[in-house]
Amino acid sequence: MCLQLPSWAVRAGARENIYMDPEKVTAAIVTCGGLCPGLNDVVAGLVNKLVDYGVKEDNILGIRYGFRGFYDPEHRPMVLTKDSVDGIQLQGGTILGTSRGGANMREIVKKIDMWGINMLFVVGGNGGNAGANAIHEYCKKSGVHCAVVGVPKSIDNDILLIDKCFGFDTAVEEAQRALLAAKVEASSAFKGIGLVKLMGRQSGFIAVQASLAAGVVDAVLIPEVPFELQGPKGLFQYLKKVIQHKGHAVVCVAEGAGQSIMGQTSNGNGSKATDASGNPILQDIGKFLRQEMQSYFKDADVKYIDPTYMIRAIPCASTDRVYCKILAHNSVHAAFAGYTGITVGLVNTHYVYLPIPVVIAAPRMVDPKGKMWTRLRASVGQPTFYETPEEPNWPLLTDDVAAKEEAVV
Repeated sequence: MCLQLPSWAVRAGARENIYMDPEKVTAAIVTCGGLCPGLNDVVAGLVNKLVDYGVKEDNILGIRYGFRGFYDPEHRPMVLTKDSVDGIQLQGGTILGTSRGGANMREIVKKIDMWGINMLFVVGGNGGNAGANAIHEYCKKSGVHCAVVGVPKSIDNDILLIDKCFGFDTAVEEAQRALLAAKVEASSAFKGIGLVKLMGRQSGFIAVQASLAAGVVDAVLIPEVPFELQGPKGLFQYLKKVIQHKGHAVVCVAEGAGQSIMGQTSNGNGSKATDASGNPILQDIGKFLRQEMQSYFKDADVKYIDPTYMIRAIPCASTDRVYCKILAHNSVHAAFAGYTGITVGLVNTHYVYLPIPVVIAAPRMVDPKGKMWTRLRASVGQPTFYETPEEPNWPLLTDDVAAKEEAVV
């Protein structure tokens, strides 16, 4: 059966005809935003495929430290060759360096024109892809001919429409280790509480998937689902019962959860403060919860683990490594086919090209009424941690009922 895609989605892959002479191509690669497992894999995949097409190795540039590398005199672009990227997939991070913000479109397009760049590959999340789209639009307005192709990168897995972002599987696997460690710490202490904070500014995919995988978590808190600490339906009352029953408890919280409880930082004019990439600046829910738990559970031993940067910095797992390579190859195919202002990704198990504005329109989020969240709650036994006057707090489905429901669907 053929995949039915909206009219704006095009299947990715090599084309019979290409519209650029490989010997006349000057390509540039830039990595933007926070670190994510697989960045070096994508860079290596792009370089190797460009050379396979016949692009001269001296004509592949690596832009240093994000978009500002186009015009920062202290960090000139580096020449990328097959030899220089050989083995970089075995290390974490990005050999190009990365940063947030710094997207001065006028200066970037000026350098693209000056250096004769006619292919630009932007590896980034919502902010990076928004920058790529802005470069594409500015090039078009300025009459600068350059194919701008995005490679969606988000350790939070929050890129709209994309099945999953590279590095996500690796992040879940490593996050699971932190949860298992929290279980050991909590169960080895008197009335122990293991508290783990994971990535997830606006989307709780890592917290949900890692908790499902680990099978040791008693409560999962994500940005998409509100919760309260106190009260008969609050988190603490639930944890109190868990500790009475098991002697300990494990809580997993995504970094963007509970911001309404703490109140967000304002930038002085009433709007929420953001970082250089436009992401909201979050207060630390992990440290806040630890403090509140220590105050509420007077005789409990709270063990707090924040593995964020350990997860971001590691090399990626084999499944992500293969995914990175395919994304990189399809990006090069797109540029040679003359596509610009697009990003490449896996949609319903098929690799496609999507217009960048479509995938940056909003963050992809966990559906509080969807099957994934229902499965997690059924697996964990987690109730609703807040009063819901509009909706009754229905009892959780048992595993048998949930299985029957899924079979019917």
